[in-house]
Amino acid sequence: MTNQKSRVDRREFLQASAAIAIASSSSSSVQAQASPMPSVMDQPVGAPLQMRRVVTGHRDDGQSFVAIDEIMNNASSWREGMQASTIWSTGESPADNMDTQDGATRTLATSDDNGTVFRIVKYDPGVAPRNHRTESIDYAIIISGEITMGLDEGEVTLRQGDALVQRGTIHNWVNNGSVPCVVAFILCAAKPLEVGDRKYESTG
Repeated sequence: MTNQKSRVDRREFLQASAAIAIASSSSSSVQAQASPMPSVMDQPVGAPLQMRRVVTGHRDDGQSFVAIDEIMNNASSWREGMQASTIWSTGESPADNMDTQDGATRTLATSDDNGTVFRIVKYDPGVAPRNHRTESIDYAIIISGEITMGLDEGEVTLRQGDALVQRGTIHNWVNNGSVPCVVAFILCAAKPLEVGDRKYESTG
């Protein structure tokens, strides 16, 4: 009987400990920066592009910590119907993870000739055309909506969840849908493009 009571007490103790751990976890998550509303995955046409950015760093003793936790409000527009927010960038590759400059504040072209750019772009329906090429290899994931990429030969439509590798090709983005398309881009510096005896420079 004593052994049975001991097992019951131990089980109750473990259950109570688990409940306290869950409550503590929930409490700490509430303290984090809330994501903006509407969500980046549910952006109305014409609404300012906003999203939460979390950046980690290192203390002087090497300990890791959250250096930045904020709502980004740095969206810019290069043409009608398009907004872009630079999340981070580096001016060299490999990057220096002890660089104290905020990578979102660097002056940039579309890409960086020597580094990387992490950018979120929102394309509203009917976005103005921009046929362009960059000296970079770009990795993209469609976060929401759908977008059509036009190339010299043909076009392809990308939808939420699709991934793209853009290898310095000239292209244009067209949103033929009824809702905005949000895309995450990571642009990495690449060698100037040469095909045969012809060189292709950045344009657009």
